Amino acid sequence: MGVFTATYLNSSLYFIFFFCISSFLCSVSSSLLSSCKLQRKFNINEMHKPGDVVLGGLFEVHYTSVFPERTFTSEPQQPSCKGFDSLGFRYAMTMAFAIDEINKNSNLLPNVTLGYTLYDNCGALIIGLSGALSLASDRGEHFLFQEKCPGTTPVIGIVGDHYSTFSIAISDVLGLYRMPIVSYYATCSCLNDRKRFPSFFRTIPSDAFQVHAMFQILKHFGWTWVGLLVSDDDYGLHVAQAFQSGLPQTGGGCLAYLQVLPWDNDPNGLRGIVQLIKTSTARVVIVFAHEIHMIQLMEEVVRQNVTGLQWIASETWTTTLVLQTPRFMPYLSGTLGIAIRRGEIPGLRDFLLQIRPDENDYKSEKSLVKQFWEHTFQCRFAPHTAGWVEAGGAICTGQENLEDVETEFLDTSNLRPEYNVYKAVYALAYALDDILKCEPGKAPFSGWSCTTLQRLEPWQLVHYLQKVNFTTSFGDQVSFDENGDVLPVYDIMNWMWLPDGRTKVQTVGEVKRSAFKYEELTVDVNKIFWNAEFKEPPRSVCSESCPPGTRMARKKRESVCCFDCIPCSEGKISNKTDSTECTSCPEDFWSSPQRDNCIPKKTEFLSYHEPLGICLTTTSLLGTVICAVVLGIFTYHRRTPMVRANNSELSFLILVSLKMCFLCSLLFIGQPRLWTCQLRHAAFGISFVLCVSCILVKTMVVLAVFKSSKPGGGAILKWFGAVHQRGTVLALTCIQAAICTAWIVSASPAPYKNTQYHNDKIVYECVVGSTVGFAVLLGYIGLLAIVSFLLAFLARNLPDNFNEAKLITFSMLIFCAVWVAFVPAYVNSPGKYADAVEVFAILASSFGLLVALFGPKCYIILLRPERNTKKAIMGRDITKS
Repeated sequence: MGVFTATYLNSSLYFIFFFCISSFLCSVSSSLLSSCKLQRKFNINEMHKPGDVVLGGLFEVHYTSVFPERTFTSEPQQPSCKGFDSLGFRYAMTMAFAIDEINKNSNLLPNVTLGYTLYDNCGALIIGLSGALSLASDRGEHFLFQEKCPGTTPVIGIVGDHYSTFSIAISDVLGLYRMPIVSYYATCSCLNDRKRFPSFFRTIPSDAFQVHAMFQILKHFGWTWVGLLVSDDDYGLHVAQAFQSGLPQTGGGCLAYLQVLPWDNDPNGLRGIVQLIKTSTARVVIVFAHEIHMIQLMEEVVRQNVTGLQWIASETWTTTLVLQTPRFMPYLSGTLGIAIRRGEIPGLRDFLLQIRPDENDYKSEKSLVKQFWEHTFQCRFAPHTAGWVEAGGAICTGQENLEDVETEFLDTSNLRPEYNVYKAVYALAYALDDILKCEPGKAPFSGWSCTTLQRLEPWQLVHYLQKVNFTTSFGDQVSFDENGDVLPVYDIMNWMWLPDGRTKVQTVGEVKRSAFKYEELTVDVNKIFWNAEFKEPPRSVCSESCPPGTRMARKKRESVCCFDCIPCSEGKISNKTDSTECTSCPEDFWSSPQRDNCIPKKTEFLSYHEPLGICLTTTSLLGTVICAVVLGIFTYHRRTPMVRANNSELSFLILVSLKMCFLCSLLFIGQPRLWTCQLRHAAFGISFVLCVSCILVKTMVVLAVFKSSKPGGGAILKWFGAVHQRGTVLALTCIQAAICTAWIVSASPAPYKNTQYHNDKIVYECVVGSTVGFAVLLGYIGLLAIVSFLLAFLARNLPDNFNEAKLITFSMLIFCAVWVAFVPAYVNSPGKYADAVEVFAILASSFGLLVALFGPKCYIILLRPERNTKKAIMGRDITKS
């Protein structure tokens, strides 16, 4: 905690400069003289108890002070203290109680009596620094080990100060002499700097941990858009810096605004801050400031009637009572806050009841016990009561009973800073006990020698204080880390406004750091009172969370917590809330319609189960059956003139090849496999070459027969016997087989998953491997077809009864037309439609050949049997001749 003003700073700098000069002169004087005496004593409110070893304490017993006018004609005067604080005095008395308890403990510091010197800082830096310097330099009139200056100072350690700014100033000076300082209330994280503050320790967690605790609370309730108000001092400014750097890194959220509360009651400044709070979309407001700032702030909040906010309190005002009033509670009820760990100190209340001023207190105007007594009973001690008695004031007797007055001084049910004071005293006591238990030869100092109380140096106590490790009667472990911080723990508090108008601050959880330096948050949400219509945690976000299937897109010139939710593009997904980017699906997967998961892509190929595949399959099987039927007809009527006159062997071979053509189209239907890709084109190419080569040989035989009927043409027939015909067909077919073999060996067709046609589909197709091979295969078929067409065209005028030339011409014309149309259709058809086009071309050309070549013959054989005679065939020829 830090309280800091420009006046205090100027005064402290002036005083530090003055003290340094005085110290330098004193050190020079002491080197010249055999003894020294205290040149000047600060006039500070105090308490003393003698002892073998003395601990110093700095407490805020008065919360304000009045500075006198500076003059150069008179000796500088100390500021006067105003506003007695009973709680501050209870902190001081807790230290006195702890020392008294240690003195009664035979196991801790046996044969050593602890004493104390307690000073009041009066809420002023210059007084607090004066008290610290007095503790460090006072050879005093009270506790003197030796008569001469050389030797150990009586005060070996200091408990305090209250504020961070005071502790910084004190540690800056006393740290030069390694004087151990254990603060019970200074939380500024800047005090972790071990190089600057080598002898500073504290029993309260630093603001760094408090900030991390805030992060844990914000994360627990999902509050990512918060406002931050801080005091204008070391305490507030270091917190602001920690929030700005740490909040985005932890993923806890962002600051909607950051405002520094003015020290003076500036109406315009407060009005602007509250207006900003009122208009902001952040519903959570975190305040790291002193209670005086909160009082001023809440006055303006009430004036502007700003409701519906969730206040988060720092430890400085979480348990304060001045804000828990009917005027403020409609706005502050439901407040969550971090509070110093509550502890129990058995016997403290009995000790407090035993406090009474003694004769020395009667004589001293600076006695804290005397001031406490006068404040509590509203009386004055003689002889300084003349004016007071005349005004009707009572005279203190010193025998008044504390239990007869209502005072929060005796309320020990909620000991928080007092518990830290208690631990600080015990930490110094345990460190001193470890020093006195030193075994010669095992000491950590030079020469492995131990020290004594008379030769004890402050830096030696610092060394042992760093290694302190003990457990309090309340069960809390006390040890310091490398920065002088105690193992941190905070209570989480909640403000309840009860129906009868009373206020209750209850503990709803805790946050602590384990030995492994992990923050552990425990919150009982069911116990929390929410100041909201639906009694639920409020929402405080700049932008609502982006659901799965979207990504966050930060808005320009705004905080990272303010964003738009952009749907993921096709093929990308986000499967968690508030994704910063969308991830691409694997190759065989595609995004679901909601873009929240990847699903297997739909596969597309010419399937047996779709209408197109069913039609083509049916047509192919139909063509195969027709070929079988025609083959059966020709076999059954193989001895008839019509069958015998048409070269029955070649006709049978054509029917078999056409049947193969119909069946090879089935290889283009179904999911492509390696063997189907390799076989489909080979079977297609060889089947058609076999068919066309048979037609070509048949055409050549027809021409040879009629050429031989002319004078001198008989020699031609010897080249077209049955063996020559079979050999020619086999040779022509083997050429195509060689082409297919070379194609498959050099660049085999293979199945391929094509994703270029559709992003959300996988089109299974067979890539030809070698376009040249596929072109040669088709070209060879086309060459044979063209030659057959030309030969048949030349023989078209031969006698009808014996002439198939017209039928062959017509069939080849259909065949060539189909395959000429196939090429552009195949090239422009994507995916399965390319296979469908090729199957259609195969079936169309096969049906064309089947119908053109065998349709008229089957018609005569089946329907006009009278024309299926040798006489009918020969008679027509004779007539035409």
